[in-house]
Amino acid sequence: MGILERIILIGDSGHSKVIEDSIRSQNRVIIAKLDDKYNKNTYEHQVFKGPIHLIKEILEDDVMVVIAIGSNSVRKQIVERLALPKEKYAKVIHNSAIISNSSNIGFGTVVMPGAVVNADVSIGNHTIINTNSVIEHDCVIEDFAHVSPATILTGNVKVGEGSHIGAGATVIPGIEIGAWTNIGAGSAVISNIESNTTVVGVPARLIEKEGLA
Repeated sequence: MGILERIILIGDSGHSKVIEDSIRSQNRVIIAKLDDKYNKNTYEHQVFKGPIHLIKEILEDDVMVVIAIGSNSVRKQIVERLALPKEKYAKVIHNSAIISNSSNIGFGTVVMPGAVVNADVSIGNHTIINTNSVIEHDCVIEDFAHVSPATILTGNVKVGEGSHIGAGATVIPGIEIGAWTNIGAGSAVISNIESNTTVVGVPARLIEKEGLA
């Protein structure tokens, strides 16, 4: 049996638990969980726990990193704070996920149990493809986005940087969703959505746009 790949998780919360299960499904090992909620260093079940700045002391050449934080904006802030080469971030794909050989998945991206990523999909860096979501052919999902559980993106959908698609939402073919936009849970998106907006409902309708009173 070969040497198991070692991983440091940044973030230790509910979201990180799911990522942890996905990492272990790939027969990789977690050596540390770093979170600024910790004000002292401890070991628990042979896993080191401490504040995020300690990554400089424990990150070795053969160790990879995953940002295990659900908030898209916080995930981006942490990536900018750490300023690591993108190649230091592990791709985490649960062994029950179905991934087309023609798809492309970015660094630091996590694909949760039961997710389906079909032909010619492009997924950016530090993106979350959550449990039982379906990403159909030719979709493009940019960096720091989050596709929530049981969401369906039909063919040729584009999701901009940092956008969040709520649980159980459906997006019809050919739709473009702007950057840093929120799609409410259970929504049906049947028209293009601008950046920095929040939409909800069936069909999805605008309820908030950044800069509006």
